[in-house]
Amino acid sequence: MANKIGFYTVVNTDTNEAKTEPLKFEDDPKSSRSFWIALLLLLGVVGWLVSGFILPAPPPSEESQSLSDRIIEPMAVIAETSIAKPVVQFFKNEGQALPDRDTTLRAQISGQISEVYVKKGEDVEANDVVAKFDTKELEAELERAQAELERAQREVENAIELQERGVATADRVSSAEAALAGARAQLAFAEDNLANTSITAPFAGRIETFELEPGEFIQVGSEIGRLVDNTPLTVAIQVPQISLGVLKNQQPARVKFITGEERAGLVTFVSTSATTATRTFLVEVEVSNSDGKIPAGISAEVEIPYGQVDAHFISPETLSLNEQGALGVKTVDDDNVVRFHDVEVIRATIEGLFVEGLPDEVQIITTGQGFVQDGELVNPQKGADN
Repeated sequence: MANKIGFYTVVNTDTNEAKTEPLKFEDDPKSSRSFWIALLLLLGVVGWLVSGFILPAPPPSEESQSLSDRIIEPMAVIAETSIAKPVVQFFKNEGQALPDRDTTLRAQISGQISEVYVKKGEDVEANDVVAKFDTKELEAELERAQAELERAQREVENAIELQERGVATADRVSSAEAALAGARAQLAFAEDNLANTSITAPFAGRIETFELEPGEFIQVGSEIGRLVDNTPLTVAIQVPQISLGVLKNQQPARVKFITGEERAGLVTFVSTSATTATRTFLVEVEVSNSDGKIPAGISAEVEIPYGQVDAHFISPETLSLNEQGALGVKTVDDDNVVRFHDVEVIRATIEGLFVEGLPDEVQIITTGQGFVQDGELVNPQKGADN
């Protein structure tokens, strides 16, 4: 291939002389070869693309056809038939066992204790004497009050006689009569003290505390012990506002104590005024405790039946959440389409849950419900128990 010639100018910086010399270009044989290779590749790609329109595609293999069929088949799930049954509804809450009666024993008079008849922890009957005061001083006070009354009576008689004779004034008679009234009051007080020398139990129960010894002097109103009646017990629970309407007096109840004891009970009180702090209502359940085995103050769980509904018994694993976060159960209808039903848990047991919100008879998806959506076509299979 011929060389291509041009010209360029060279300037000598030392002499400032310009000199024109020829410029030569030579063709590279490798660049020409690359051009032809690129052209061949382009023609090959165009030919491959055109062949797809001209030549028919080969039929799909049996393996790929089977895979396609499996993809479009409905998903298999296990569904079991469930029929709603009547279920008793219960109100449940935690409470505390309280004594039926609880009182503080106090001294009715001032004086010295002469006798003590009970100890802490003993059972007593109503009107049993638990302690006695020494009566010597009280009897002496009674004699003095009687003597003072007699003197006051004589003073009134003398004042009246002198007034009739014109010697005494009306004021003297009034003063004598006032002294007589005071003497009568003092006598009544002395008689009352002597009548209250015995400290008695106001009702049958157990002496929980008792701090009194013979010879001890106590003042009127002093606390000497505590008497508790646990037969029956009263279990107090707090009921929220939303549940108050289902409870009423004389409803039967079941009480499970933390000790393991379980007893029947009866609702005896439903408050009509809410607690200010918690906005809950006090409800009391009376429980028989004639044997005294259940102590006061322990925790208890109360169950009160209040109604009956038709519900389905399901396993907790059957529950699902829809896209809105609602709790429900997925079922299969007659057309093998998945349906989501909102449900409400009526009662929870160790074995499972009772829920309402489903049709009376329904096919519940028990396996595979997490992989299908509401409205999806499925292939329901019977469970092992069906």
